Amino acid sequence: MTSHASPLPDALRQQLRAWRRHLHQHPEISFQEHQTAAFIRAELERMPGLEVSQLTPTSVLAALRGEAGPGRTVLLRADIDALPIEEENTFEFRSQNAGAMHACGHDGHAAILMGAAQLLSEARAELSGEVRFIFQHAEETPPGGAEELVFSTPLMDGVDISLGLHLLSFYPAGVVAVRPGMFMASPDSFQLTIRGRGGHGGMPEQAVDPVAIGAQVVTNLQHVVSRAISPFEPLVVSVTQFHAGTADNIIPDTARLAATVRVFSPEMRERAPQVLERVIAGICAAHGAEYEFEYLYAYRPVVNTDWVAAELSEVARAVVGEDRVIQAGMWAAGEDFSAYLQKSPGCFFAVGSGSPQANSEWPHHHPRFTLDESALDTGVQMMVAAARYFTARDPQ
Repeated sequence: MTSHASPLPDALRQQLRAWRRHLHQHPEISFQEHQTAAFIRAELERMPGLEVSQLTPTSVLAALRGEAGPGRTVLLRADIDALPIEEENTFEFRSQNAGAMHACGHDGHAAILMGAAQLLSEARAELSGEVRFIFQHAEETPPGGAEELVFSTPLMDGVDISLGLHLLSFYPAGVVAVRPGMFMASPDSFQLTIRGRGGHGGMPEQAVDPVAIGAQVVTNLQHVVSRAISPFEPLVVSVTQFHAGTADNIIPDTARLAATVRVFSPEMRERAPQVLERVIAGICAAHGAEYEFEYLYAYRPVVNTDWVAAELSEVARAVVGEDRVIQAGMWAAGEDFSAYLQKSPGCFFAVGSGSPQANSEWPHHHPRFTLDESALDTGVQMMVAAARYFTARDPQ
């Protein structure tokens, strides 16, 4: 099936690329997006019918009230922060800010939402309800910008549906991927200090070795994943840091470990700390060691609303054609879009941005990451079509 969506005007296509490249050249990391927000605000203020404001110093909100009558209030979200990565790309618009890079597509997300705002503002006479465009700060750093906007500002007052997209390099450019229910994981973590008793490396019987105990902890935490949790309940525990010792002949007093814990359901997220600590406590007690365990909650899992995802999939089929709409797989990355879903039904979906021709199949957060810019067109078409569709219906 071919796409039913009209191609974007050439002028807008060029503008999208100019916006994205400007943002890519001038990345700012979480909570420091002052120039990014100023640039976006200035561009939005040139568009007709938008009420532009800032609910936080580094985010931007534009509200558009349709003139065709009542309807739903739909929130469209883009994140705008960059990562603390030194870019290795060599193209002309590579980052000009040392140690900062748009390595996750947020420059594209912001350009897409500006494009959608322009098209919808120009068509406001045909639009029902209200569309809110939120350019959100600090998605990459917990507690995240969404938490602040959703729970400390009036952003979500009256919102009926929340929608957001992510450009993903592991899907081909032009593909739209939607998943009902559990989509993305909570990126929680823990820090563990094991306190033993140091001693001579040649006389381990006189010590309580936190390195050996920590090694057992690392191994046994995988038994939690495979034996203490249902195989139908996704859980990822990866110990990513293990620090101990200062010399090869000294058993240290302490070992420090850190790990990421990824789950997809709110219920499992509540259980995980207790299940993990039970294993840690048992191993430490068996060897006469003490421990300090700190579980750090980051973002909630992204659990899409089933009916919104189903209707959005139909919108996508009308935009890109049946053959380019797929069901997204579960993705163990974290996203603070989950905060919006605490206040309204909604759906977070993906638009493919990978292609060998554009050399854009690098993984996210890689210093060579980039986009196939044709994905910007698809993103705008999806946001505009979804806004038109969902605002035109009565609130449920």
